[in-house]
Amino acid sequence: MENISADQAHVIGLDFGSDSVRALLVNASNGEEISSGVTYYPRWMEGKYNNPEHSQFRHHPKDYIEAMTSAVQEALSQVSDAIAQSVVGIGVDTTGSTPAPIDKDGNVLALRPEFAENPNAMFVLWKDHTAVEKADLINELAHGSDFPDYTRYIGGIYSSEWFWAKAAFVSEQDAAVAEQAYSWVELCDWIPALIAGNQHPDKFRRGICAAGHKAMWHESWGGLPDEQFLTAISPTLAGLRDRMFDEVFTADQEAGRLSAEWASNFGLPEGIAIAIGEFDCHTGAVGAGAGAHDLVKVIGTSTCDILMVDHEQVGDRTIHGICGQVKGSALPNLTALEAGQSAFGDIYAWFKNLLAWPLRQLAEKDPSQADALQAFEDKLIPLLTEAAEQYQMHNHSPLAMDWHNGRRTPYANQRLKGVLAELNLGSEAPAIFASLVESTAHGAKAIVDCFVDQGVDVNRVLAIGGISQKSPYVMQMCADVIGRDIAVVRSEQCCALGAAIFGAVTAGIYADTDAAQKAMASPIYKVFQPNQAVQAQRAQRYGTYKALGQHIEQIEEYHQSQERNDD
Repeated sequence: MENISADQAHVIGLDFGSDSVRALLVNASNGEEISSGVTYYPRWMEGKYNNPEHSQFRHHPKDYIEAMTSAVQEALSQVSDAIAQSVVGIGVDTTGSTPAPIDKDGNVLALRPEFAENPNAMFVLWKDHTAVEKADLINELAHGSDFPDYTRYIGGIYSSEWFWAKAAFVSEQDAAVAEQAYSWVELCDWIPALIAGNQHPDKFRRGICAAGHKAMWHESWGGLPDEQFLTAISPTLAGLRDRMFDEVFTADQEAGRLSAEWASNFGLPEGIAIAIGEFDCHTGAVGAGAGAHDLVKVIGTSTCDILMVDHEQVGDRTIHGICGQVKGSALPNLTALEAGQSAFGDIYAWFKNLLAWPLRQLAEKDPSQADALQAFEDKLIPLLTEAAEQYQMHNHSPLAMDWHNGRRTPYANQRLKGVLAELNLGSEAPAIFASLVESTAHGAKAIVDCFVDQGVDVNRVLAIGGISQKSPYVMQMCADVIGRDIAVVRSEQCCALGAAIFGAVTAGIYADTDAAQKAMASPIYKVFQPNQAVQAQRAQRYGTYKALGQHIEQIEEYHQSQERNDD
């Protein structure tokens, strides 16, 4: 392709979320968001391959392929061909840990006819918690005397949401998948390899982000956990380590160049640079302009929190209860500490679905009323929010735990469940909704406290994601409960923007990520300040929340002891 000057160059950020993929076209000189395309995953939207009752959530690779193609084409359809041909780089971010089994050619098994409808041959979405028992075993092994503590740099507890637990669980459940799985791959590593045409497992480059936070990769023990540890997790993992990787890369490095096939699919120039993939929350922190000691909350269906610090402040000590401390997993020169909540907006959606159940039943019985009933359902959250804003919370208002999808941080425990307490016959829907919003704010405060109590400074709290843009009520509640200012970043697409920033660096538009971030990151547009008049009450209710949480954990421990006795 012809040389393009920096002030004329454009880049694309591909952001793979839980429901859809977004393609964001960005001016590489100033970060201006030129156009975007969003496509929902068709099979996912039909509810295929999922079993929510058993915490099974799977994505078919064709959903990613088809939606990615459509989203890029949609974004490019809004601009001239000259702008499309000026695209010089692509960055990729995805949910995670979202791994899948691949064959010797790097094809996800579900792309083969014999596995096309097998959920075990697909990507295991981040919120799939079917591997709880395998996560327990990993923790038992890592904390015993026979192996190094491979959880040392991931907060001390391995989660069922992560790579090895999922690979082991699926392999034991499905002998055919285990036999044909030459290796396993994270989504954020597979997409760059796919569009570069180098997805052979022995060729493509893996990112430090997924490897360090989810696969227990650390240079101090030579990369991935050793063969004996992996086979102790499951005999089905035997030999897998040798078919994985020894080297990892930061997102400012190149994963490959856009292949002729994918250049044609997208309508882009062949050979443009593709950055190493990262998880969405990490690129979101970059897109938000975050630096050292800025805690970035990516708020959506769940949250992922990223706090970057100078490596020397953390060193080799374990920051307990988090989801990893990995140098270079966000900005290449800083150590990123990851935390998060397993459910946030999903909790509000659950309550809406609970209230909407009779409406949906009526719509099924009388389809002529379906549109009117759907219109009413769409108004539920706005109505609840308006009423909750007027609700005067007191010390004996309904109290909720935000563990509907388990707890990610502090101290991952995906067996925990959500709770509603302090109910009486006068408890109304707005008060319950207010308690659910408060519970998500309580979970956010627990994360801040987890860092601060271990001597990791949090100087500023930034918020990105749909809820931060759309719900002043939720953001004010968070500011009140946490007791800190929360700055909301202007861009609604910070994760895709951060990916685009890495695309610009990889393409050589900038010498390093710091320079690209200064030119392209999104500014702050609004700051929520805590209401001093409610601080005492918020502190009292947070104390009650923690006490309730301890009680729920004791109940779960009792359930586990009973199940062990039954076995």
